Amino acid sequence: MKVKVKKKGKVKEFKLINSWEDVTLEKWLQLVDLETASKTEEAEETITALSNIPKQLVKELALSDVAVIMSRIAQLQQEQDTKLKRIIEIDGVEYGFHPDLDSITLGEYADIETFIKGGIEKHLPELMAVLYRPIKEKKNGIYVIDAYDGNIRLRTEEMKKMSAQQVQSALVFFYILGKELSEILPLYLMERLKEMKMQ
Repeated sequence: MKVKVKKKGKVKEFKLINSWEDVTLEKWLQLVDLETASKTEEAEETITALSNIPKQLVKELALSDVAVIMSRIAQLQQEQDTKLKRIIEIDGVEYGFHPDLDSITLGEYADIETFIKGGIEKHLPELMAVLYRPIKEKKNGIYVIDAYDGNIRLRTEEMKKMSAQQVQSALVFFYILGKELSEILPLYLMERLKEMKMQ
């Protein structure tokens, strides 16, 4: 999206993100950190991060212009697609979301649990590096990913380039999965307990 700014009688054109897909995980984490800042700082840093408008010029924008830009950013965030992206591409490499969560290993589960307990916002790149791994083989919509070896340092850096939309869709997927499991698990345990008592 183009933003026109008039200063000293001259109109200059700048670029603002076109969709939430344009925001990387690294940038999104910076924006999440701004929630503790004042509204003025939050608006200034958000516009600076999501456009190519120089910071000094952002400070000189009229409040009405800031309101328009911030409402457009909010609209883009609401329009984002929250459907889980099972296959993503970063720098020409295809990464697949763990294709079978039923067969998740103890190591994967332990690392996921550690990252969540340590603060999900702080550890999103690591979490995504556990869940998304390079695709080794792919055919007819089915794919196989690299085995998990716990060595995620390099992949964590790559995951910072994921779009915020891709990350949020994975988080929505986990939220829904967790909610369903919290409803199903007690019922399953009750049934299992009844079976054990009958034996």
